Amino acid sequence: MIIYGINPVLEAVRTGRATEVVVQDTRGDRVREIVSAARAAGVPVRVTHADGLRRLVPTGVHQGVVARMRPAPTATLEELASAEHGPPLIVVLDGVEDPNNVGAILRSVHAAGATGIVRQTRRAAPLDGGAAKASAGAVHHVPVADVVNIARALEDLKALNVWTVGLDADADLHYDDVDLTLPTALVVGAEGSGLRRLVRERCDRLTSIPMRGQLGSLNVSVAAAILLFEAVRQRYRGRPRV
Repeated sequence: MIIYGINPVLEAVRTGRATEVVVQDTRGDRVREIVSAARAAGVPVRVTHADGLRRLVPTGVHQGVVARMRPAPTATLEELASAEHGPPLIVVLDGVEDPNNVGAILRSVHAAGATGIVRQTRRAAPLDGGAAKASAGAVHHVPVADVVNIARALEDLKALNVWTVGLDADADLHYDDVDLTLPTALVVGAEGSGLRRLVRERCDRLTSIPMRGQLGSLNVSVAAAILLFEAVRQRYRGRPRV
């Protein structure tokens, strides 16, 4: 797998997933930090010219740093449902294929301290390249469960005592009226098409984000972040401030 960009490459080195780091030059504090960390971890570092990096990353802003890395081990639904620190908070991706959206959701999941994501193996955005860069390195820290069928995965999560809450623009129940302190899987669909019918029918509850403008929906990564941090707000509400 190829990843690029300062933050994704640095996190790949820190988490032990990088197998080679390729840089255009070793100038710049952030690049030197990556090179130093890689050498300390025994990861080979290769210096090349701009064309060499362009061959590795034909599209995308690589910031002069590219890495090869080993794939992350996948999680299981059982592992996600048995979160060690409090009730699980999972994001289920139903047809979200855009790498930038997937990366942004990974970043929000990590920032919110959520448990992980579930995605369908078929037509899923690869977790390298653009997705890794959009995640700002969170791709290395968020457990991912790959499943064959999302609708079936929701049934499996229910059997594991996880409450499934689908985001649907037509739902009457607003997102902040749903109890997200319970073990919860937030289910989000692709922009434009939203949740597929079978997936929508498998959700315990459907909820919406009220819109005041002329547009009918938010970007899926923004919507997922709103739900995640509403869950965080509910779960920390009433705790003493420090």
